[in-house]
Amino acid sequence: MPPQPKTRTYPGQPRELMALPWPQVQAAASQAGSTVIWPWGALEQHGPQLPLGTDALFADRVVNAVLERLPPERPIWRLPLQSIGFSPEHQGFCGTLSLSAGQVVDLVMAVGGQLAAAGFSRLLLLNGHGGQIGLLQAAARQLRASAPQMAVLPCFLWSGPEGVAALLPEAERRHGLHAGLAETSLMLHLAAELVLPERPCDGLSAEPPPQGWSLEGAAPCAWLSSDLSASGVIGDSAGASAELGAELFERLVDGWVRRCESLLTSRWPPTASLAAKDSANGHGS
Repeated sequence: MPPQPKTRTYPGQPRELMALPWPQVQAAASQAGSTVIWPWGALEQHGPQLPLGTDALFADRVVNAVLERLPPERPIWRLPLQSIGFSPEHQGFCGTLSLSAGQVVDLVMAVGGQLAAAGFSRLLLLNGHGGQIGLLQAAARQLRASAPQMAVLPCFLWSGPEGVAALLPEAERRHGLHAGLAETSLMLHLAAELVLPERPCDGLSAEPPPQGWSLEGAAPCAWLSSDLSASGVIGDSAGASAELGAELFERLVDGWVRRCESLLTSRWPPTASLAAKDSANGHGS
């Protein structure tokens, strides 16, 4: 009888699905709670100081750090970074590339549907670009309806991890929407060689919204960055530092490690597929 493929991730064995031969992928998918994490970014302007791939770099680095810290026996693997996303709000600035909303949904449906057919229990979309939060949520819901055997979790990199907002002044928490203090600091920590010396404070002098309304939040509007900013920055990047970036990165990674660990040691969200795998592996309640 031929040797059976390994069904666990061991130290030194890659968590990248693209690095595994198909029998190991098949064995991985068959595990109870088998989870694929798909980092999503964007290719869009981030002011005169940050690279177009800022959101993509953040998502990629956080996912790698999270996977390195998770216990090796946890059933989680990653897909390659999706570095071009949905960025029409930034197309007034040179270099921004954007998929259409339909193309994003089609991509999630195509890749997610094939992961579900392979037998994976969960797909976690870890998205670094705020402008596609709602779109990925809609795509996830559509995928879930078409592949009910697989749970789909559309998450935003900056939402959830504890203590991140506390590192930023109130003004940046409310108004620093893009390429401001947080993003410039995080890039100074992760890839300082990609950061240019400009530190704009921009996008804050436009007419304030009327009472009860905001650019983002409970009663938002579909803003374009060129409506608000000449530089592409919406916020104040002047006080950015690598030290702040290191603190932000640590809290982001810690928060997502905790969430992934609790997810991977649970039988949540409930699906028929997870219940069947639990029963087959002797983990039924």
